[in-house]
Amino acid sequence: MIELSTVIRELREELTTAIDAARDESLRLELGAIELEISVAVTQEDDLGGKVKFWVLELGTDLKDTTASTQRVKLTLQPRLGDATPWVGGRTEPRER
Repeated sequence: MIELSTVIRELREELTTAIDAARDESLRLELGAIELEISVAVTQEDDLGGKVKFWVLELGTDLKDTTASTQRVKLTLQPRLGDATPWVGGRTEPRER
């Protein structure tokens, strides 16, 4: 399982790469709302802090040994770059298809 904060941080890094790639491109795309639909496991630790964590399920995750409740969550993120809507574009990187 991956923490939800890690998924959002990695998404932000990918978008930053796309924004940087668009700077010298003649064709750029305005980045609108991003809908992220994920399956999450909610776990609670019963220590003094009583923390709740949201984990994004990976393909093949086995929850047999973990007490968790799974839910589907849809997040709508509105990216902003300062006070402007960012633009994305650029060439395909070797690891992308």
